Amino acid sequence: MVEGKRADLKVGGMMCAACTSAIEKALLNLDGVSRVQVNLGSESAAVEYDPRKLKLVDIEGVIRDLGYEVIDQQAILKIGGMACAMCVGAIEAALSNLDGVVEARVNLAAEKAYVTYNPSMVGLQEMKKAIIDSGYQFLGVAGEETEEAAKREQELREKDLSEKKQRIIIGFAASILLMAMMHLPLHQIIPSWIFTALPNPMNLIMLVVSLPVFVYVSYPIFKAALRALSNRTLDMDVMYGMGIGVAYVSSILGTFNIVLTPDFMFYETAVMLATFLTLGRYLEANAKGRTSEAIRKLVGLQPRKATILRGGRQIEVAAEEVMVDDLVLVRPGEKVPADGLVVEGESYVDESMITGEPLPAFKSAGEKVVGGTLNKNGSLTFRATRVGKDTVLAGIIALVQEAQGSRPAMQRIADRMVVYFIPTILTIAAAAFVYWYLIAHNTLLFSLTALISVLVVACPCALGLASPTAITVGIGRGAELGILVKSGEALEAADRLSLVAFDKTGTLTVGRPDVVDLFALGMNERELLLFAASAERPSEHPLAEAVVRRAQEEGLDLIPAEQFRALPGKGVVARVDGKRVVAGNRILFGEMNIDFPDDLLQKAAAYEEEGKTAMLLAVEGREGMDGRAGGVLAISDQLKDSAASAIEELKGMDLEVVMITGDNPRSAARVAERIGIQKTLAEVLPEEKAHEVRRLREEGSRVGFVGDGINDAPALAEADVGIAIGSGTDVAIETGDVVLMKDDLLDAVAAIQLSRKVISRIKLNIFWAFAYNALLVPVAAGALYPVYGITFRPELAGLAMALSSVTVVTLSLLLKRYVPPATRRKAIRIEGTGG
Repeated sequence: MVEGKRADLKVGGMMCAACTSAIEKALLNLDGVSRVQVNLGSESAAVEYDPRKLKLVDIEGVIRDLGYEVIDQQAILKIGGMACAMCVGAIEAALSNLDGVVEARVNLAAEKAYVTYNPSMVGLQEMKKAIIDSGYQFLGVAGEETEEAAKREQELREKDLSEKKQRIIIGFAASILLMAMMHLPLHQIIPSWIFTALPNPMNLIMLVVSLPVFVYVSYPIFKAALRALSNRTLDMDVMYGMGIGVAYVSSILGTFNIVLTPDFMFYETAVMLATFLTLGRYLEANAKGRTSEAIRKLVGLQPRKATILRGGRQIEVAAEEVMVDDLVLVRPGEKVPADGLVVEGESYVDESMITGEPLPAFKSAGEKVVGGTLNKNGSLTFRATRVGKDTVLAGIIALVQEAQGSRPAMQRIADRMVVYFIPTILTIAAAAFVYWYLIAHNTLLFSLTALISVLVVACPCALGLASPTAITVGIGRGAELGILVKSGEALEAADRLSLVAFDKTGTLTVGRPDVVDLFALGMNERELLLFAASAERPSEHPLAEAVVRRAQEEGLDLIPAEQFRALPGKGVVARVDGKRVVAGNRILFGEMNIDFPDDLLQKAAAYEEEGKTAMLLAVEGREGMDGRAGGVLAISDQLKDSAASAIEELKGMDLEVVMITGDNPRSAARVAERIGIQKTLAEVLPEEKAHEVRRLREEGSRVGFVGDGINDAPALAEADVGIAIGSGTDVAIETGDVVLMKDDLLDAVAAIQLSRKVISRIKLNIFWAFAYNALLVPVAAGALYPVYGITFRPELAGLAMALSSVTVVTLSLLLKRYVPPATRRKAIRIEGTGG
């Protein structure tokens, strides 16, 4: 009898008793669930179920289908010993079979497993055991690296490469010796009685020389093959083990005239084959090790030590021991150990490793500093605000690591094909042998050669590495450029965009509007500014801040506002000095039946023609002004330097560009005209932006939305790809599919260009992986022999296999040098301005 299991789930989104009842009812309807207890206060659900009938993932799926969120933990595990896509499948299966693991994704290139799990049911020790029992190495948890652990991991990698290198050298040396022995006059060197006393003496000598070398070189291949078979999986090691095993065993049988004749001598071929296969593994492992350099660089930015000030003393501690509100001293040349606010000192800080900005940023009291950046020339004392895993750098590392474990749709298709790859190759190899020996009546030697060649030339590795290597390198390259891509799916979606929509304020503009003109009727300009600023003072809108700032610059003493009411996308209403003040746009004035004098209307129109925002003002209760507008303020937000260049780049990429703004159509059209945007959606309220994005998608466009990452969150979520513009280190990492560390629109263009490059490289990798196997497997099977007399020697087939996966990894590594055209253009612009 199988005991029932209990799962304790953390559930988010429950609001009332009806929510708990809905969850309990839905779970109890599942076959296998015996008891459910949902607690609204602790936001938890305790479920007892029969593990023979369903798994945790099924239970969580039901809760999510109801619209609630199940909060699981995630871990990134480092794994050694993987060789191909079948290894990926074996580890994913081993981890997924642990009840409590909701999802397991393995990245072959990064050599990491991304596991989502319920900690009440399964822990890291069980995962570690599952990995080791599957025959692979558990190298620790990413993100929890200590200096010693990182050193140990590096030593293990170097040891593995060193052992492979040693096997390659010995294998090639023995192969050369064995080939030389076939042509040397050994009968003149070796006593003649040996040739007379022993049957097939040459074969015996080759056996004696090759056996220790063959065992030494091929041992890892046979060991991995046995591991795969014990796990009931077929992988490339099984195939390669069969290939070199058939070659060597047939040589032994021929040597002793068992079934085969002495003509069957593959000793040098078997050794060379094993050597070429090891060479392929060496080159592949060496290349794969370079795909995650970006992550290692980011991790390397994290300082090890920190100097904190306590009780008037300077105390040196480990960086992870710094606590929130600690005062931290950073001397010239030291790294900043946490995020914080400067309280004393002045210095220039190099933030290029975080933001990509080439010039150091000046820091003084009140300025923000970010962990991992480098203090240049002065001492700084700052108060820690975010430490450990909460720092910007830790967030970037976690985001990049998670993104590198994702799989775009095209790779998922390739992964499904790999499942059928090895059985197909084994079938082709067997069919080739049967055809040449039984149907074409060719020699047994030729038929065995075809079988061995097919087994060793096929390469599922190339297919398995096609996407992970490109994703890993591409997302790492993006991080180096200040472009954080959250997933391979985001890359794929960005590659397919047909339209890019921009928010205006704070995205196309600098986000700091200023009052540039005033026009008053029935009052003077200072009174106009006083009433407008007093009414707008409680508002947090950028236009309100501009009015208040201008009043303060004019030295006006503002009057406290009463009965303040903000009307999003329209304006404000408040009582100032006992009078009702209305400040806003024409929509608001129309709704409140406030008239516009003709000369005021003409002035507002003139401001809007110039691309300025016209804020109308009415003061009710003031003599001669009841029921009509009494002034207009012209507010202008300066366009970013990069706006026009970014739009030009996008149009050159055949992308349609749209601006979404709350401005009136005339003002919006003027701004759009200045930067080359031909289509605008004006008078769009903040809450309607997501609706407009949805409408564009329904019209058939694949939409990318570029916004500030905070106010535009709904529109970013609605778009096919949401691109959140950051501002220095105040980046909203949680928002958008792509997050830009800098407030530069050319980076938004660079993100799309990087996505196109990575996806095109994945397609190229998959093409070559398929083309390689589609072309060389038939050749190895002897398809060209009847017409052209062309065959594939097994050792050359092994060399071709080694080069195939290395080619794919090398193509991906070239992405490390990729510089998007928009990034080059930005560099030229910065140089041109002397910045």
